Amino acid sequence: MNQAVSPLNILSIQSWVSYGHVGNASAVFPLQRLGAEVWAVNTVQFSNHTGYGAWRGSVFGAELIHELVEGIAERGALPRCDAVLSGYMGAAEIGEAILAAAGRVKAANAAAMYCCDPVIGDVGRGVFVRPGIPEFMRDRAVPAAEIVTPNQFELEWLTGTTVASLADAKAAVAALQARGPRCVLVTSLRTEDTPEGAIELLAGEGGEFWRLRTPLLPLSVNGAGDAIAALFLFHRLRWGEARVALSAAASSIYGLLRRTAEAKSREILLVAAQEEFVTPSRVFRAEAC
Repeated sequence: MNQAVSPLNILSIQSWVSYGHVGNASAVFPLQRLGAEVWAVNTVQFSNHTGYGAWRGSVFGAELIHELVEGIAERGALPRCDAVLSGYMGAAEIGEAILAAAGRVKAANAAAMYCCDPVIGDVGRGVFVRPGIPEFMRDRAVPAAEIVTPNQFELEWLTGTTVASLADAKAAVAALQARGPRCVLVTSLRTEDTPEGAIELLAGEGGEFWRLRTPLLPLSVNGAGDAIAALFLFHRLRWGEARVALSAAASSIYGLLRRTAEAKSREILLVAAQEEFVTPSRVFRAEAC
């Protein structure tokens, strides 16, 4: 008789929106659909993501994060936590509370990982977070993480380099790894080596690098980065290999975004495309580079 695999337990500390899918509203459901238990701690509760230009709701204080994590600890759950996942941080105080949570989890379970999606900005938009957050990501959050998932703009900002080629990207990943993270996933990568009509992802771990290309889809949406960080973390935890995690996460996200583009939806179709998380309709293979 095959022994059942215990579900992964992931503490996800991110924003929440009632309408649409960003932050925890983008990360939690894919993880649950794959069979993970997600302990969600919300840093804000907004009506919708801020890309609409108007929203309602509240930003929660760092003390609430400490209090909720303390309550989880009182249930004796932290030794069973496999990873902490974080994304957008609205203030340095929130970031410190997240790092404290990650520290508590790793003290209770030495095998646990902290995955930081260092949200700072994007190509074409520049830095879009509050002053002080980029420096906090660079100096505090990234060195504390085992896994980081920057986009190309964030990789350049964090390393103070320009990424124009695949060689540049690999050198920047190695520079980031030298400061702490063992595993780096670079999203939305386009260099002089990228074919027209394509977008790339690059993963690096243990001195090895893998690249994956997918068609570039005609859409601009929020929340896809939050989803791929969650999926990459899940598959890296489950399979123990960045190469496998890259292929699985990228294939699922491509399917999700393809469905979203076909529907001409402003919000990612997280629920309608949920089978893409379990059985992607198109599988992309990561290649050593």
